[in-house]
Amino acid sequence: MPSSGSAPGPRTGEYTREIREGLGPAVLAAGPPPVPDLAAPFRARIALPDGADLDLVHRWMNLPHVAAGYDQAWTRERWAAEIGGQLAGDYARPFIVEFDGRPVAYVELYRAARDVVAGTYPARAHDVGFHIAIGETDGVGRGLAVRIFRAFIDGVFAAEPECARIVSEPDASNQAARRVDTKLGLRFLGEVDLPHKRAALFIWPRTEADVPSLPA
Repeated sequence: MPSSGSAPGPRTGEYTREIREGLGPAVLAAGPPPVPDLAAPFRARIALPDGADLDLVHRWMNLPHVAAGYDQAWTRERWAAEIGGQLAGDYARPFIVEFDGRPVAYVELYRAARDVVAGTYPARAHDVGFHIAIGETDGVGRGLAVRIFRAFIDGVFAAEPECARIVSEPDASNQAARRVDTKLGLRFLGEVDLPHKRAALFIWPRTEADVPSLPA
C-alpha cells in the first residue's frame, strides 16, 4: 500500500503536468511555491539534484512502497534532471523532510494554477499543490504523512499570505492517500479526470470564503 499522500509528482510517463502556455499575468507573477519553515520536530529543506540528496530521493522512489503510489521509480540520472528542472523554473519545488534531524520523506510543492489540476476547479494564482512520499519504511503506517502535511499547511500559509488554498489530488483508487487527506480534515470536492488518472480532489482553504466549487 503506498505511503504517499498525493502522487505522482509533476512529470509522469510521457507527459508533463506543468502548463507552460497561456498563463495569465497573475499566475506568472506568483512565482514559485514558498519555502515553508516547519514547526519542530520537522524541518524542510530544498532537495539538491546531486550528491546525498539525489541518492536519497532515487533510493526512496525505487522502494516498492513508494513506487506503488508515486510511479516514478526512475534512474538516478532522470531524477537529477527532474529535481534540477524544478529548481530552474517557477512551477514546483522539491523538499527533503527531516524528523528530529533524520530524513524521512520527499515532498513536492507546486503551483496548482500551472498544473493540469487547474482545469478541474477555479484555481487561483497562489494556490499550492502538495505531493508526499514517506521514504523510510519505518515511517510508514505511523501517521507521519498526516503530521507532515499539517506542518506544511501551516508553514505555507505563514510563508505566503496570498496563498488561500492547499490542493491534494491523489489517485481516486488510492485509499491510503484519501484517508490521509480525510483524517487531516481536507475538504473533498469530488472526483475529477486528469490526463493520467482519475483523481480525488481535496482542498484545505484558509477561510470558508476560499472553498471553491467544481465547474458543472
